[in-house]
Amino acid sequence: THEPEPLRLAEEAALAFAACGLTGYTMAELPYDTGNVAEAGGGNIIMNFVGRTAFSADAAHVITVFVINDDGVWLLKRPQEYPRMEVPALVEAAREQRWLDLYEKSRVRIADQRLDVPRKVPFVPPFNKWSANVRGTTYFLPIAELSGLFINVLLAAFSEDASYFIVDERNNFRPAGVAKFARSRGGYLYDNLLEDHTATLSLLDTWMYEFAAVEQGSILQNLALMSTALGLGGFPHLASHPFAWFQALDFRMTDLPFSRTIGAGPLMKSLLRALKKDIPMPTAVGLERDGQVLIKPFCPPYYSTMEEAVLAFVEYKYAEGQGTLRDGGAASNWQDGAMVQAGIPRYSDQAIAATIACCEYIYSRYGRIPATNGPFRTLMAYQAHHLDADFYRKFYRPEAERLPAPALGNVIGAIPETR
Repeated sequence: THEPEPLRLAEEAALAFAACGLTGYTMAELPYDTGNVAEAGGGNIIMNFVGRTAFSADAAHVITVFVINDDGVWLLKRPQEYPRMEVPALVEAAREQRWLDLYEKSRVRIADQRLDVPRKVPFVPPFNKWSANVRGTTYFLPIAELSGLFINVLLAAFSEDASYFIVDERNNFRPAGVAKFARSRGGYLYDNLLEDHTATLSLLDTWMYEFAAVEQGSILQNLALMSTALGLGGFPHLASHPFAWFQALDFRMTDLPFSRTIGAGPLMKSLLRALKKDIPMPTAVGLERDGQVLIKPFCPPYYSTMEEAVLAFVEYKYAEGQGTLRDGGAASNWQDGAMVQAGIPRYSDQAIAATIACCEYIYSRYGRIPATNGPFRTLMAYQAHHLDADFYRKFYRPEAERLPAPALGNVIGAIPETR
């Protein structure tokens, strides 16, 4: 065996760009207004106009990538976390492959040493304990923050183009706060099951997790491709736990009674407490460092109510002169961005009201949003490392021992670096 050889900063920078680097403005070629054709709009579901190397549902960019090595832990900024006037220069740097410059501008240190979850089951599977997040490696941990995407999808579902009716299958399929908006009560949402416009809360949660998984999968694939191009070893693997990684990274946490997270009624709550099984469920609610909020979900404690959170999200998209759909269109690929934005309709008052009602129901009943796990979620991680070529030569067949050729090795080797 050999002493581990940490990745060079230039190698990390190339991997970070491959994972989630800015690539420029999206095309956003969507129909924004229904016009004379019913159910033909809805393009205002898009959340951002700056893209990155990994695709994202609604351009939400729900995944934040954390980089962990022997020297510490860093957060890589998402596109929406850069001032818009800085984006053109960052995109130009990407086109010129100035990855080190981009890396330094994109990362925010959150720890000065390698952090990890307890190295035992259920936090680390037994088959990964020997290799995952060990000394000398660089560990890429994607973390999803889903509150904004969740609200965004609800606003689309409750738009007049869709008019979905949401029920809670964990509460006897009762309306999820939106009963007064049902067509059977004079509203506009299709609550007749035969009209195929009904969805459950669990379906919504599943959509969120699948959207995040697809975005994360793109990030992991990009990391694997860049690792191969650099002649590095690497592997994606399970890093899923409801709260362990958030505790390890010192997220802001809150403890919810287990009975609250399942929406238990009075009888079940009493039974759980009598059996001493109403255990606290740690839930991540945000990330802060040195008085600065680095990741701020659209939910309490950063907003006093879910109504305030939903209205803040609407303002994020529609605040005049600042919102992503009302900033004049300069931060876009359109020739006349102001004209295009002027034709993007705002959400209707009833769609906003239905979204508020649904979100308040979920948060009141389950104590978090999305209800299943709260705003944050981990699933997979990717580790990159220098290979021990002697190991493969000793234990593997010659035809299997075709180690990745460093296609970018000469380029990376020529880049000066400082840590």
